[in-house]
Amino acid sequence: MKARPIFAAIGFAVLFNMLGGAFAGISGPMSAGQWYEDLLLPKLQPPGAVFGIAWTILYTLLGIAFSRLWLASGSPARRLAIGLFIVQFGLNLTWSPIFFGAKAILPALAMIGAILLAAIAATVAAGRVDKAAAWIMLPYLVWLGFAFMLNWRIWDLNGSGA
Repeated sequence: MKARPIFAAIGFAVLFNMLGGAFAGISGPMSAGQWYEDLLLPKLQPPGAVFGIAWTILYTLLGIAFSRLWLASGSPARRLAIGLFIVQFGLNLTWSPIFFGAKAILPALAMIGAILLAAIAATVAAGRVDKAAAWIMLPYLVWLGFAFMLNWRIWDLNGSGA
């Protein structure tokens, strides 16, 4: 593999991890304090450390997928794939501030639904540019589906007033 694609993949992976970590750190469980600790959580809720590990892996994969799209010159579908990718990633960065920062479970559920739909659209568009990029995004889609279920269950367990 040439140096340029490797450096692009590493650069985007680092960037996505920094952005994701910054947004989660600013409004994550630690800043939510007692509110989060008082929530009833689903039985399938993983321990907190699992989220950090999972998101580090997922943001790294997203960085690699994005670098493949970024470097895929000549494809007429490239611009749309990159645009949808940026939209879904931007939406992704809003979930933690909504859920943990604003303590708004139902709006966070709506947001994660929008993220999932945008991520599916981005993955389909990526597949038209670079099939490997789309496959690399698949674990992210699975995790988003799981996260949607967790968010819905938290809302369900804590009543519509939460």
